[in-house]
Amino acid sequence: MIRGVKGGLLAAVSMALVGCAATGTEAKSAGDKPATAAADKPVKFNKDPYPSTYKGYPTRLTVVRNVTIFDGEGGRIDNGSVVLSSGKVDRIGGPDMELPTDADVYDGTGKFLTPGVIDIHSHLGDYPSPSVDAHSDGNEATSPTTPEVWSEHSVWPQDPGFTRALANGGVTTLEILPGSANLMGGRSVTLKNVPARTMQGMKFPGAPYSLKMACGENPKRVYGAKGRMPSTRMGNLAVNRATWQKAAAYKKKMDEGKAVDRDLAMETLAGVLSGEILVQNHCYRADEMAIVIDMSHEFGYKVAAFHHAVEAYKIADLLKKEGICAAMWADWWGFKMEAYDSVPENIALMFKEGACTIVHSDDANQIQRLNQEASKALAAGRRMGMQISDEQAWTWLAINPAKALGIADKTGSLKPGKMADVVLWNGNPFSVYTRPEKVWIDGALMFDAMDPKRRPVTDFELGQPGEGDVK
Repeated sequence: MIRGVKGGLLAAVSMALVGCAATGTEAKSAGDKPATAAADKPVKFNKDPYPSTYKGYPTRLTVVRNVTIFDGEGGRIDNGSVVLSSGKVDRIGGPDMELPTDADVYDGTGKFLTPGVIDIHSHLGDYPSPSVDAHSDGNEATSPTTPEVWSEHSVWPQDPGFTRALANGGVTTLEILPGSANLMGGRSVTLKNVPARTMQGMKFPGAPYSLKMACGENPKRVYGAKGRMPSTRMGNLAVNRATWQKAAAYKKKMDEGKAVDRDLAMETLAGVLSGEILVQNHCYRADEMAIVIDMSHEFGYKVAAFHHAVEAYKIADLLKKEGICAAMWADWWGFKMEAYDSVPENIALMFKEGACTIVHSDDANQIQRLNQEASKALAAGRRMGMQISDEQAWTWLAINPAKALGIADKTGSLKPGKMADVVLWNGNPFSVYTRPEKVWIDGALMFDAMDPKRRPVTDFELGQPGEGDVK
């Protein structure tokens, strides 16, 4: 893309200063070579200078029973129960499972329970509401490669889009990406969808960073219009390759213990080459995705997911072989040439090939109905004759985006020991008539449609009926 639950927030922002490991210098005799200056010694940099200060909201022992459960990994339990304790999924099972007697109990008869929705592609906070130039902070469109910028440094935690995504869409986790004006747009950040005073108060603990990359029309249009490289697809690849070559040389020096001047851009790219930072790559056309895969082999990095990927169906077998996810829309197409060769069955075809399949938003409105977007994709597949169950389709919003974000060990499914990020829907979540009734994040009840005190209201929507003001 180019372009509250009210409560006491007691988290204090912690900023770690950049550390520098200086090596002592031994005494030298008169015949020795001059001592190396301290500035020439290898330097170690703090890799987490803006650490998460996220702390879960208060929790209560909770039971939801008599409910249809999609576990997020393709499993289903009818007339099931789940126990949430101390911020985690304690246990999950059928009607015969033993339940605690001292818990808050919710009856789920006729309702559905799922893991919280995970949106792998969002710009909330970087392009917040209201959408005005003063808030447009998602694209550092001053150079075709800006891996030194971090999207978290543009996140405005008070964006009302966060609470809309929570209350309307059941979104509990989301990745905030830079825009796609640049070949290398900068680092992304993964957030827990909770109210906080600072970005660090929302930052998902332990989630790896990702590098946002983009291929195709956007970079060549933006920089070609400025009379500079790249202005063609071959220019896109040439600039990428030259930048990766520079990064490989920088990493080689660091690996050999040689002194390097600190370079924020090269730090990010060296992190990708070492496997510490993931790659989320905006790319529409099948041929370009294949070329990017070849480039990743050339320089030794891995693409975690191709985003938008309207032609993923053409190379589903290749994406499966490479272990690369595709994050897709249900039916957005035709708004530019590289988006023309889409089919409504794209998502279902990817899934049936056995590739990692994800439904994403890239939009402040669509993030509020990702369950319906998945439903459209599911219906298209079924019309084509593909047998895909509801519980299998929920993996597109749960465990698969968690895998692509490197957090599947923590969230993305209702498994004992995982974060209690849970949505109780008032009907089948694939129905257009269904809405979240309750949303828990780390076991804390963050939204309750039945309780006006637990419906988020922001200062930017007060007095606007239908826009969140329920008081």
